[in-house]
Amino acid sequence: MFSTSNDKLFNIKHFDIQIKELNKRASGHAFEVILSPSTPDVKGEFPLSPLKKKETSLDEIKRKLEAAEERRKSHEAEVLKHLAEKREHEKDVIQKAMEENCNFSKMAQEKLNQKMEANKENRTARMAALNEKFKEKDKKLEEVKKNKETMKEREN
Repeated sequence: MFSTSNDKLFNIKHFDIQIKELNKRASGHAFEVILSPSTPDVKGEFPLSPLKKKETSLDEIKRKLEAAEERRKSHEAEVLKHLAEKREHEKDVIQKAMEENCNFSKMAQEKLNQKMEANKENRTARMAALNEKFKEKDKKLEEVKKNKETMKEREN
């Protein structure tokens, strides 16, 4: 319902809305909105008093308690299952870490053994080369001694 005056009335679902335009401001317009029931005996969509609950019987209370106990047990079983899965996962992770550590140790030992073997072979080869060199020097030294002796004998 509209009126031509400055106060406007709107009828929306058992409520009248009054909108009053206030003095214009520098920042814009200002309005006042007033809600009031169209008739004093109209009830709102929501009841003012809570709904009356029906009487609960002893059997119903027992049934609810049993259902609550079942929910509690179910929740407890679910939590225990989750914890068991978590423990199993932790065991698997620890086992895998131990295997990786063992494998790493084996690989490190193998590498160390290979390096030691290579060093031993290199040392043996160097020693053989030095022995050969010394043998050659000894031969040369013997030759020099023989030559010196033969020269002394020729001079005598």
